[in-house]
Amino acid sequence: MVHVANDSVALANRLRPVLLRLARHVRREAAELGITAGQSALLAQIEDQPGITARELADHERISAPGMSAHLDRLETADLIVRTRGSDRRRVGLTLSPKGRRVLKSVRAQRTAWLAERLEGLDEADRCAIEEAIGPLARLLEQDRA
Repeated sequence: MVHVANDSVALANRLRPVLLRLARHVRREAAELGITAGQSALLAQIEDQPGITARELADHERISAPGMSAHLDRLETADLIVRTRGSDRRRVGLTLSPKGRRVLKSVRAQRTAWLAERLEGLDEADRCAIEEAIGPLARLLEQDRA
């Protein structure tokens, strides 16, 4: 059945549960490595922006500074991140520890393998449709950053 994508609400109602289920399955892959999906996301942000401060990370993730501090304390206790004072001693930057890099790499590899295995089970037309949807889906996320 072909659907015309001119009704945004109907399309959103069909897309939302699929994306939620997909995200849930992908998050499970991190849990198998002993970290939560949230921790994995924080590690990825820190990797992408080495030296980011707790405040900047809290703002980016839209959570309170005290809440972020608690998350970072757990990551530091698990030896996944390192806090480093800047030259002005007030700025404390965050970087991944070697263990944090290994864990994040493992999470990504496991998630990619899980998804690739499922994509292989689809026919070529379905894989092409998913590939063509990546750009528009990414633009949906960019709207939040504007």
